[in-house]
Amino acid sequence: MVSQKLGGVAAGAFTSSGRLIGFVYGMTGVENGVVVHWSDMLAVRPEAQNLGIGRRLKEFQRRAVAKLGARVIYWTYDPLVARNAHLNFNVFGVRAVEYVRDMYGGDTGSDLHRGIGTDRFIVAWPVDDGEQAASKEQNAAARESAVYREAPIAGDAELEAARAPQLESARDLRVAVPFDISAIQDSDPARAARWRASTRSAFETAFAHGYRVRGFLADAARHRGYYLLSR
Repeated sequence: MVSQKLGGVAAGAFTSSGRLIGFVYGMTGVENGVVVHWSDMLAVRPEAQNLGIGRRLKEFQRRAVAKLGARVIYWTYDPLVARNAHLNFNVFGVRAVEYVRDMYGGDTGSDLHRGIGTDRFIVAWPVDDGEQAASKEQNAAARESAVYREAPIAGDAELEAARAPQLESARDLRVAVPFDISAIQDSDPARAARWRASTRSAFETAFAHGYRVRGFLADAARHRGYYLLSR
């Protein structure tokens, strides 16, 4: 109640009978004198997933905070989760702001974090329709660019050749993640931990050398997702 009185968003998606099947929650604040919003939670019941409910909740949230004058919505997600990377970059059109090690602590006791900690991307989603469209176009252009098809690969925990490329000489770069990290956590926790270590090193090194994420490409045939980076 208090958060909503001060510009926060707590909204639910309901069936015609009134059953809650999803919700979004976020807080509005000020960053360097500019009104911003932090989307803290989004959840949809398992039986109602893949129906576009999460997307509609986020759009409702964006329209709500636009009325407050907010320019951007922030949230976090695990960069190892390929399906969320696809949703965030390819559907919403976010940009990656920062890579944070163990943002919520190393061992939370949650099944979601078992063995891999809570490293997160902080991403920014433009509130303005024009800015959002431009961001989505940029991500789509990277996804369709032939430049990245031959770009060196970093972060792949299962390739000998995936040692960090010579970042000083490469203009473009791909950072690999597994197609389904959750399945790897279930079947081989040690392998999942290796993926965390390899991608953490790749992202931190790349960001330190001036690279930024331009998009995300899912490759089901290779069981990989690729973050597309350039200087």
